[in-house]
Amino acid sequence: MQRTREILFLLFVLMLTGGCTRSAHTAPYINFSNLGETELPTGTPDPYLVPTRDIQRPVLTPTPDQPRPLPTLRSEEILYVVQWGDTVKAIAERYQVLPQQITAENNIKNPSLIYHGQQLVIPAPKAAETGPALKIIPNSELVYGPYTIHFELEPFLREQGGYINRYSEEIGGREYTGPEIISRVAMEYSVNPRLLISILEHQSGWITGPEVKHKEYPLRHKEAGYEGLYAQLSWGADQLNRGYYLWRVRGIGSWLCKDGTNVPIDETINAGTAGVQHFFSRLLPHSQWRETVSTGGFQNTFANFFGYPFDYTYQPLVPPDLTQPELQLPFEKDLVWAYTGGPHGGWGSGSAWAALDFAPPPGNLGCAKSKHWVTASAPGLIVYADGGAVVQSLDGDPYAQSGWALLYMHIDSEGRVEPGAILETGDRIGHPSCEGGFSTGTHLHIARRYNGEWIPADQDLPFNLEGWISRGDGAPYQGSLVKNGRTIQAEGRKTDFNLIQR
Repeated sequence: MQRTREILFLLFVLMLTGGCTRSAHTAPYINFSNLGETELPTGTPDPYLVPTRDIQRPVLTPTPDQPRPLPTLRSEEILYVVQWGDTVKAIAERYQVLPQQITAENNIKNPSLIYHGQQLVIPAPKAAETGPALKIIPNSELVYGPYTIHFELEPFLREQGGYINRYSEEIGGREYTGPEIISRVAMEYSVNPRLLISILEHQSGWITGPEVKHKEYPLRHKEAGYEGLYAQLSWGADQLNRGYYLWRVRGIGSWLCKDGTNVPIDETINAGTAGVQHFFSRLLPHSQWRETVSTGGFQNTFANFFGYPFDYTYQPLVPPDLTQPELQLPFEKDLVWAYTGGPHGGWGSGSAWAALDFAPPPGNLGCAKSKHWVTASAPGLIVYADGGAVVQSLDGDPYAQSGWALLYMHIDSEGRVEPGAILETGDRIGHPSCEGGFSTGTHLHIARRYNGEWIPADQDLPFNLEGWISRGDGAPYQGSLVKNGRTIQAEGRKTDFNLIQR
């Protein structure tokens, strides 16, 4: 075991020092050479990025996938009864219309004044012809997975010479540079930094332009509270994830464009393309959206930086026979915690419902400081600890992007484990808190990723925590844990029905 620890620590040190130099390469800022060869160059991780053609040969359109049946677009208006906690915006998102379409249909002058029991007419969507079948990017170019390991973000951005290199912003009391913000958003949302770079360039020219417009809203999502690069990229990454994971579960059949037009999704696109199509639908009216996601649109921006994205053979990110490693409940023995959140977004609301929430005793105390400890659910290396988030690699390598990784969220900075620590199951990670993200009370948010893809807690591969199996109820934060015939129901506060202990 001591020898294993030494090897893991050496790998971690090599990862840190390796960023100081850059080997010659022909692929854009991917740190290996001989792109035209069929053999894997030395230092390339596994078979995750294998050239399939000489770079001088013509580009070919990827073979279309089998059609993927998706929900059909609603064609008639419906009557909806307002529930507690509803907002016009939330109702509009649920039924794929704009909030102003609901307010106009129902003569609502103040959208904040809808009330429980009120009946609203939800108009039928305004439909357009089916969206383009062009595949814009492979799935691996949306996910922060193994294909990102050798991408050198800061050298790439420095060479472009754009405004991003002069930008800085304070986040949580610490100053971050532009490249550091891109890196942080990529880690948090598990979205490929090459895609974030390409979108930022397409929307505002921040990557190559020394002087730019749209400094306050660089993605041009103009909404109060989303000022600055971190908020803009976080919003954008969440939208990319939403399209990607909704497509994966056949949870959506059309995109709602900025002008209220609904575009049925072509059933032959892939999840990565779905993420990009959804992102641009939130920003553009139908005609501009169609141009952007068609030949000559956004894909050109991406290719100008990184080449044609289908030039490589990509292994599936999540193999069909994937199994979860053995995981322990993430707290110390004999203490009674509360199961406060069933399956919900791994990070933000757009990612897969990959996370579960647990609150320490005594519970129901808001954001009070906890003396109790979050503990490691499995052995592995801590590869990231910042902004309330701790990421642990379970595979014996120093990367969050490959194999199994666990996210422990809302970990207080005081007493928190540092990157480079090698933990055994049950070792202490830190104290649960409200730090990082949005939280109404002290708790732990735990989620799983495999090769960068969020693994849902309510589908074919649920959480198994010492025999406690997660189940969803069809709504975020709802669900249960089941073990040997016993069921614990998730509740937003400590009750007699959601207590759990090791």
